[in-house]
Amino acid sequence: MAETLTGGFTLPGEAGYEGLTLELAKKWGADVIRDSDGTELSDEIINAGYGIYSTICIIRYHNEWAKAHPQHLQQSFLMTQPVMAAQDCVEIELMKDFFAEQFKVNDSADAMRYWEVYDRTTDEKLASDAWSYDAPSGKVVISAAKKFHNYTVSFLAYRIWEEISMYNHVTNSWDKEHLMPVDPRNKEAQDYLYGWMKNWCETHPHTTVVRFTSMFYNFVWIWGSDERNRNLFSDWGSYDFTVSPQALDEFEKEYGYALCAEDFINQGKLHVTHMPAGKKQRDYMDFTNKFVIEYGKKLVDLVHEYGKKAYVFYDDSWVGVEPYGERFEQFGFDGLIKCVFSGYEARLCAGAKVETHELRLHPYLFPVGLGGAPTFAEGGDPTRDAKEYWVHVRRALLREPVDRLGLGGYLHLVEDYPDFCDYIEALMKEFRTIKSMHGGGVYTLPVTVAVLHSWGSLRSWTLSGHFHETYMHDLIHINESLAGLPVNVKFIDFEDVKNGALNEVDIVINAGKAGTAWSGGAAWTDAEVVAKMQEWVYQGGCMIGVGEPSAVEGYADYFRMAQVLGVDKDTGAKVCHGKWQFDKNTTLAAELIPQGAVIPAQNGVYLTDGTAEVLAEENGIPTATIHEFGKGKGIYLAGYQYSNVNTRMLLQLMMYAKGLDFDQNYLTDCEDTECAYYPNSDKLVVINNSDQEQHTTVNTEKGKMTFALQPFETQMKEI
Repeated sequence: MAETLTGGFTLPGEAGYEGLTLELAKKWGADVIRDSDGTELSDEIINAGYGIYSTICIIRYHNEWAKAHPQHLQQSFLMTQPVMAAQDCVEIELMKDFFAEQFKVNDSADAMRYWEVYDRTTDEKLASDAWSYDAPSGKVVISAAKKFHNYTVSFLAYRIWEEISMYNHVTNSWDKEHLMPVDPRNKEAQDYLYGWMKNWCETHPHTTVVRFTSMFYNFVWIWGSDERNRNLFSDWGSYDFTVSPQALDEFEKEYGYALCAEDFINQGKLHVTHMPAGKKQRDYMDFTNKFVIEYGKKLVDLVHEYGKKAYVFYDDSWVGVEPYGERFEQFGFDGLIKCVFSGYEARLCAGAKVETHELRLHPYLFPVGLGGAPTFAEGGDPTRDAKEYWVHVRRALLREPVDRLGLGGYLHLVEDYPDFCDYIEALMKEFRTIKSMHGGGVYTLPVTVAVLHSWGSLRSWTLSGHFHETYMHDLIHINESLAGLPVNVKFIDFEDVKNGALNEVDIVINAGKAGTAWSGGAAWTDAEVVAKMQEWVYQGGCMIGVGEPSAVEGYADYFRMAQVLGVDKDTGAKVCHGKWQFDKNTTLAAELIPQGAVIPAQNGVYLTDGTAEVLAEENGIPTATIHEFGKGKGIYLAGYQYSNVNTRMLLQLMMYAKGLDFDQNYLTDCEDTECAYYPNSDKLVVINNSDQEQHTTVNTEKGKMTFALQPFETQMKEI
């Protein structure tokens, strides 16, 4: 790669390490220096001629004001663990299972209007006069309990330690004051935060970009009192941390009906993003989103008044921001920053409607990573980590570009890792070269794929968190494969199916466990959805179903698309029924299933009428099938896990469904490699996604080109 462009890189600077900061800014080609949570920039760094990002989390770092106005702390509903009544009288200690440094019971009269006590054995709410609260002991007392029934209390609690502050303290062994999260729902808090932001802008003339650490409400992360089960619940897309008596009162006034604790608690299950949302949840999300944008826009406008740009960090307190929501552009953000571990997260950022898209690379400059393993510490290998993360991000950036990359954390930690510093230098040269070729677009196969799930476009390129948080779901693995494949990808929901979206796509993928938002759950009880899908496939479309696609109880077929797929699943009702015997189609399997592909089994899957071609099986149970349905096809995979070879399998299945030969131009013939062709520059980029040397051939309009690639290598050639 001959290009030696600079810029497009955001460096985390650090006061006290001015020499290191400016040395690495030059080495890595930075044009911007930023502060990080827990660091500051000195005058020497600020005046060195670089753009300056300043990190602002508008709802924390206000402890003095928060302590004087504790009623304006953020809140959440919590539910106690069920307690069995062995006697007529039962006492339930509210905070027994929760981290006392994170939560404090809100027992104000305003809050207690929303408390609820449930008999979970009958799942009935107790009347308010059937229980009492003893504030000194922190216990709810049920005086006339039914013996051997189980009881829970749902109550409002203030969050007295902001969760990212908690994480940073634990990860970096900080000895600092716990930061408290302010809720801007109340006008008094809004006025204070606006005034603080105005003063901040006036006293930071050097800042060119205000980097909002998201906006107001953090994703839900509930910690427990016992270190053996510290992480009680976490969900990147949950709105539970936005609740308060004021929010609930305002919701009722605006929407004409009231919400209660159980609407959030949901029998203790809460509303996991992996489950389909009902009307109440959708309405409350919409209500919160409107508020976050309305007040958030005032802060963004204020930043613009001082001649600064406003970027938003998608992670942390992003709830209510929804970058793929219809209102997102109303914020007026100039840029979106996304921390990434994977390719689908890079695509999430790249597709958002803002001027500037920036990725925050991993590993962060922390002693340990999110999983607790050492990074910039004894036993860590940050260079290896950076390579492994970049391999996934790079393949996504070949398909859709972003404008900038950056790092976060504590720069001084890299001093003992010169190989890491050298690798980031090489990575940035590679990124800038790839970015420079994107002007005229990238060659893409004539295939448009729609991923169908309950959230549709609102949750494009995501499930509810990073790959390591949602790895157990087939769809996240499919998203990761799609992120770097040369096909057009869109995300649709079930209303889109009824409104003509199928006319614009060639393939629909529906993947997930039964009842989840990703499979669809009750959406498949809609006969119109079933009919529209069946008609579309019959007329020539292709449905790829993975796991338990279209699964819902109550019908003759468990998979509502069983007629299309040619397979169904027995959940126990048909154990006495005969099952079709089959012979594996070894010829078709050899063509479509690359050697080394792994397809997890799904117990109970069987052929519906014996006409589906079985490509793979395990212990007599089909794991991969193709079924002709009218002019179209149904393809079934019992499971899916992201890998180089499985990604190639998915591509070949889609090409087969579309009727495309596998010797198309601008595809590598080795599954551990991929390529991208940029017609405007007439350049071909070939990447090695493995840690082994690979050899591959690419057909082009001017003949075959061969490549020998070192582990993780990128090569670029003119056609």
